[in-house]
Amino acid sequence: MRLRNITGSRELIGESEYVVHNIEDKKGHWKEFWGNDKPIHIEVGMGKGQFIIRLAKNNPDINYLGIEKYSSVLLRAIEKRELVEVPNIMFIRMDAEAILTVFGKDEVSKIYLNFSDPWPKERHVRRRLTSREFLQRYDRILVPDGIIEFKTDNRLLFEFSLAEVEEAGWKLHCKTFDLHHEEEMNQGNVMTEYEEKFSAMGNPIYKLIAGR
Repeated sequence: MRLRNITGSRELIGESEYVVHNIEDKKGHWKEFWGNDKPIHIEVGMGKGQFIIRLAKNNPDINYLGIEKYSSVLLRAIEKRELVEVPNIMFIRMDAEAILTVFGKDEVSKIYLNFSDPWPKERHVRRRLTSREFLQRYDRILVPDGIIEFKTDNRLLFEFSLAEVEEAGWKLHCKTFDLHHEEEMNQGNVMTEYEEKFSAMGNPIYKLIAGR
């Protein structure tokens, strides 16, 4: 379960050099923020940051932004970031529903969604990060050939996501119901904290890659 109530976490985040502040001012100006023309990849709901920090270390020619809603979880990512030299990564504390207030047209090349909250109740369908409502949001910020990559251990959420990709008119590039035993899709796979935990328990990991 995610930690949500570490005393003073918001204050520490507000002072961190690894967190982007005044994010609404950055919309349409992310290239200027980074000071280069490198592609921008974002992870929505990055948790404690293991996945995106490893990506940034492995891919210096890409700029990474990790988005996390919960301050106490983001604080854990900041602690990891402080231990490594990776100038091509920054964090944002925000709710994913506000993504269109932060990114403009064609500003993002790839979106990672990893082990997102399944929001199992029917009345919460629109909150799922792979819902058609969110796919519409991603469509407005991704470059024309931009893609999303989604991983989960939740079979029902994965099947829902496959259906939403089709309903939204997106193209499913590839999928697997057992990532760690799918040699081609698993090549170069970077695991999240949850992925390590669930796969160690013997749970299959599901993954899809989709674009427009």
